[in-house]
Amino acid sequence: MLKTIIMGSCHSVQGLLEKTLPDGRIAVRVGNQVFTGLPVMTGAPA
Repeated sequence: MLKTIIMGSCHSVQGLLEKTLPDGRIAVRVGNQVFTGLPVMTGAPA
C-alpha cells in the first residue's frame, strides 16, 4: 500500500508501507531505502 510521510517541515516521501512504529510514525520503502516520518492525514470525503 502506498503511503506518504512528512520528514521535517518541507520534505515528503511516498513509498510502500514497511511498518508502523509505536510513537505514531510509519516507515516507507523506496527502492532499497527506508524512510521514517509522520503519515500525511487524508481529509474527510466530501
